[in-house]
Amino acid sequence: MLVTPVLRNCFKGIRLHLLLLHFAIPGNSGLEMDMLQDLESLQFEYGVPEEDRIWLYLQGRSRGLMIKACAHATFFCKLLYNLRASLNENQSSRHLSIGSLNSATPEEFKVGIIGGGHLGKQLAGTLLQLGPIPAESLRISTRRPETLGELQKLGIKCFYHNADLVSWANVIFLCCLPSQLPNICVEIHTSLEKTSIVYSFIAAIPLPRLKLLLNHTNILRPQYQYGEDSVSVWGANKGVVAALQDPTILQATCPYSPAGGIILNIKWLEGVFYAALNICTARNMAHSQVLQLLSELFLSVHFEDCGKDTASCPKFQLTDFVSKAYGKNLSQERPFPWFDLTDVQLKETPFSQHLSSSPVLQDHLTHLYCASFGISLTKEQPVISTGSPSQ
Repeated sequence: MLVTPVLRNCFKGIRLHLLLLHFAIPGNSGLEMDMLQDLESLQFEYGVPEEDRIWLYLQGRSRGLMIKACAHATFFCKLLYNLRASLNENQSSRHLSIGSLNSATPEEFKVGIIGGGHLGKQLAGTLLQLGPIPAESLRISTRRPETLGELQKLGIKCFYHNADLVSWANVIFLCCLPSQLPNICVEIHTSLEKTSIVYSFIAAIPLPRLKLLLNHTNILRPQYQYGEDSVSVWGANKGVVAALQDPTILQATCPYSPAGGIILNIKWLEGVFYAALNICTARNMAHSQVLQLLSELFLSVHFEDCGKDTASCPKFQLTDFVSKAYGKNLSQERPFPWFDLTDVQLKETPFSQHLSSSPVLQDHLTHLYCASFGISLTKEQPVISTGSPSQ
């Protein structure tokens, strides 16, 4: 059959519409459905002129960036959830030890997402299926909540009131367009608590600008750059959740892995740990107890050989996070100071040096990352890592 240019354009439009619909369905990865499979004429690559196929790698790069962004956000929420659970347990124990009749009620870990577009939907689905976040602890604020029917059926509250979302949530993910951010910041900055963590995916807005717009210091923003590796590792026919259950893809998202051609700036990992310190400081927890707690929570996943010689396993020390001069004047019962997370991600810190100079610590954190997604590494199955992370 002769395909006219008009019909070809119609086919292209239908192909693009189906492709976007496929990736926009929340939880689509769990259904393992691919509406384009076995339909060659509707494949993304079909009809692309040979001279333009050199640009097809951008599709894989975009997909890899989405998978990595959702994986790192999920890992961050898992760490904070476990930390807060331990703090609540310790707080309840202290109340019981002094004979309190009413022990403290464990504080719920609440996550809000501003923006219900492609990234917001994928992030919500990933947190719901792979994270520790139940539907009642996850909310989305978007200008068009009526388009999020599938998420609402799963129990996620979707509405349009950014200030209400921010005053409710412990962690707020910014998944909006750069052009929308200034107005959103005006709406939410007075509703932010000091302890609220803002996690921005908006690469076009640098951290100093975001700090100024929000008048807030508890901000995290992962930064990614592109390497030269192949992007075929990302699995073209899998949704985000299914991809993160694939050991090869999951290992490619490890903070220290350059596999897949997308490299995470490791300053993000520093920000994650200083964010954890701020949570403990808000509870007025002695820094000596904080160091012990972080070591138990975040350095307990390792090779089996570590169990035979625990002395070789790393333990967090005070000077890993603060200068020696400051540490000398900090008594055992004093909490850590409050850290500006924007400075942590933009400047060198004591933890920068410790993290970059300790392969053993990097190894333990890599094992922690994979274990948080249910994948155990062995020495016979090392994580995919063939280069240095971006600094």
